[in-house]
Amino acid sequence: MTGILLTNVILAFAWAFMTGSFTLPNLVFGFVLSTFALWLIREQHGTVSYLGRVWRISTLAVLFFTELVKSSVRVAGLAFLPKLEIKPGFVAFPLTADRDIEITFLANLITLTPGTLSVDVSTDRKTLYIHCIDVPDPEAMKQEIADGFERRIMEAFR
Repeated sequence: MTGILLTNVILAFAWAFMTGSFTLPNLVFGFVLSTFALWLIREQHGTVSYLGRVWRISTLAVLFFTELVKSSVRVAGLAFLPKLEIKPGFVAFPLTADRDIEITFLANLITLTPGTLSVDVSTDRKTLYIHCIDVPDPEAMKQEIADGFERRIMEAFR
């Protein structure tokens, strides 16, 4: 996978070099163009899974930015309430992900989302401990993480 990604990046820079423009829009266009070129020769170059992975990583990024906006609005709303009625707490999230990169990515995405903080991973790597600024229903939160971030991360990295 990294060899194909490197090929894609090199082709994007080759496009920028040939056009004489190293602007961000031109580099992005070159990357998209080279992705399409690699898709055309996918059987010869083995890029079938690469293009699917690019799509899955893109959907993970969209999910993250959606959750980022939703939780930012939620935390900002809490800050403006005249009376702070929150239920902070720790949640022990049972991990389905078992690879280091998946667990690390999940913990980081949770920490980057306002209102939540990954605190620790159990020594057996089966549980992720999360602090939440407001968690009225811990089970619903666990289900949301499992169906959202964790599932998309596992799809993207497997």
